[in-house]
Amino acid sequence: MSDLDLETILGELRQREPIFHRRAFGTSRDDLEAMTAEDFFEIGASGRIYRRDFVIANLLERYQQPERHDWPCRDFSIRRLAENLYLLNYTLDEPGRTTLRTLAKLWRELENRLPSGNHCRLSRQCQNLARRGIDAAAP
Repeated sequence: MSDLDLETILGELRQREPIFHRRAFGTSRDDLEAMTAEDFFEIGASGRIYRRDFVIANLLERYQQPERHDWPCRDFSIRRLAENLYLLNYTLDEPGRTTLRTLAKLWRELENRLPSGNHCRLSRQCQNLARRGIDAAAP
């Protein structure tokens, strides 16, 4: 893979981060389902695991109100881990704190979508590692 290809993918991912806060990519149930794999789950900052239906229901409720913050991100870097699997790092300036985020992203170039999570974004390829010893039951 050339540096140009990696820069193109970084540009695509940069536009979407933090995912679910960039409403231009859609706010309907259909949009959110198209952005996430059927077995999607999210690991919150607390370490708690949330399944796709729970996340989508909460997002649909949140989208009823204007976004209260613009979620600025900076200092992006990317590294290819395997075919279509990338490690994305960036700094997120949240209200009251700054967070360094490291995310595994499965990029489906042909479908132009990310079957990924939020605080700890895990693709299907990464979920096996995360599920060892973890019960992914929805709260």
